[in-house]
Amino acid sequence: MDIRDRINAALKTAMKEKQADRLSTLRLINAAFKDRDIAARGNDDAPGAASEAELMHILARMSKQRQESIRAYEEGGRLELADREREEIAVIEEFLPRKLSDRDVERAIDKAIADTEATSIRDMGKVMGVLKERYTGQMDFGRVGPEVKDRLS
Repeated sequence: MDIRDRINAALKTAMKEKQADRLSTLRLINAAFKDRDIAARGNDDAPGAASEAELMHILARMSKQRQESIRAYEEGGRLELADREREEIAVIEEFLPRKLSDRDVERAIDKAIADTEATSIRDMGKVMGVLKERYTGQMDFGRVGPEVKDRLS
């Protein structure tokens, strides 16, 4: 079952069980997917519906945006809004692949460096591209970037 089907099934279940907050978040996810599909219609480079990897990237971006909002709300003393964002993150992350452990992240970096035959910091873009292609939603690329840089320096 692909991600769109899983989200639509969860949407129907949320409707039946009258889970308003969950339903709202699932509708936001669907809207983001449809926005991507509409944007791709006029673009010859990305025709048709988004791939699974692109949809995972959208979900990861949505999760990251909410984490940033949580920080801002907590700094502003708006804890109820921060809690709402946490609930949305929980729903979004149900559809993302599980996060890799630190050991698995290290192995993935080593494999990407070996696969791209990277030898210097100039090859960092190639390595990061491979990691993003293979592990979108499974690792925090903000933390991975400095690790890759250290290994290539």
